Amino acid sequence: MTHPKLEEALVKTDAFLAKYPSLSQYEHLKELEKKTGYHKVYFFILFSTLISTAIYFLGGAKLVTDLVSFLYPAYMSFKAIDSGNPTEDTQWLTYWVVFSFFSILEGTIAPLADSIPFYFVLKVGFFIWLYHPKFLGAALVYSQIIKPNVVPYLNSLGVTPAAKKVE
Repeated sequence: MTHPKLEEALVKTDAFLAKYPSLSQYEHLKELEKKTGYHKVYFFILFSTLISTAIYFLGGAKLVTDLVSFLYPAYMSFKAIDSGNPTEDTQWLTYWVVFSFFSILEGTIAPLADSIPFYFVLKVGFFIWLYHPKFLGAALVYSQIIKPNVVPYLNSLGVTPAAKKVE
């Protein structure tokens, strides 16, 4: 007998695998399922956990944070380049501007960041907030923090950024 929450998680994972069949198309996974009698969902969860644990232990929290803040935005940026949708282009360009500013800022305050408890967890949450379609925090950070503090210096240098408004 399986716990109801576990059963629900298995159903959701199975639906995820059905939605993305390339994740379960490999013959080795199907053979493993036949030989053991266990559903492929268990093996998917096991392999995902092993890979995640290996990444964490080999690269630490910084690597995990860097992967979260880079991989999905990079993938979506590639899609935006080919989409021809200026809203997506603006969204991801804004994200990369904020990402760059944060990276520079983080490099200068690294000793202070090391003393903040759960810094990497907070950083992951911040970057997800920046790019999540529900929040789009990068536009807010850009319009409220970066733009008011950088554009005046650009204007004084004779560089006038485009007048397009970022929402």
